[in-house]
Amino acid sequence: MMNKTKGIVVGVLMTLGFGLVACNQNSDLHRNPGRVYAPDMFYSRAYDAYTYNPNFADSQSSRLPVPGAIAMGHELPDHLKEGDTIAYKTFTTNFRFNEDEMKEGKRLFNIYCAICHGPNLDGQGPLFASGKFAAMPANFKDAKYLHMPMGQMYAGVKFGKNMMGSYASQLDTRQRWMVIAYIKKTQSENGGDAFTLGAATSTGNSIDDTTNKVVAAKIGKNK
Repeated sequence: MMNKTKGIVVGVLMTLGFGLVACNQNSDLHRNPGRVYAPDMFYSRAYDAYTYNPNFADSQSSRLPVPGAIAMGHELPDHLKEGDTIAYKTFTTNFRFNEDEMKEGKRLFNIYCAICHGPNLDGQGPLFASGKFAAMPANFKDAKYLHMPMGQMYAGVKFGKNMMGSYASQLDTRQRWMVIAYIKKTQSENGGDAFTLGAATSTGNSIDDTTNKVVAAKIGKNK
């Protein structure tokens, strides 16, 4: 009887021992793989930013993004090339802006543009009014600019024009178009072309959505 009891106890202990070993081997905390053939490959070496790194020709750990990579939340590139004035005149956008976005366009204009072009878009900005400039900045209400293609204006913001520097680093793609939309909206109210960058209807649909619905309705009617 005693021997039988000992056998049962030993069996239970052995079972528990094997179970603990198995659990330990499957645990995320288990860091001992036993013998490792190539430890420098098994345990990869980490490099801190701005430190020496022998893996690259320039010995720098900090790397530039892959060419063409776009940061999360940023817009796709516009592929507009500097100096291509023909492309400027035909360049356009699919962006459409609602009322809040138009207000943001005005705010951005007042921050970056009004200092020269004036808060009224008439070229009478504080810098010109102070006598700092010999020539007046563009008066967007003048006939010369009322019908200027929006792509030409966009190129001016992105690449700069004459005495005006580029604002590509201050304004991303969408923000540039917001500014252009605000200018074009103001021009449309002062004898310029009809405004086409609005997000449109009171139902909250965009102009493009409304157009698609009208076309779909006509197709359904003709069937």
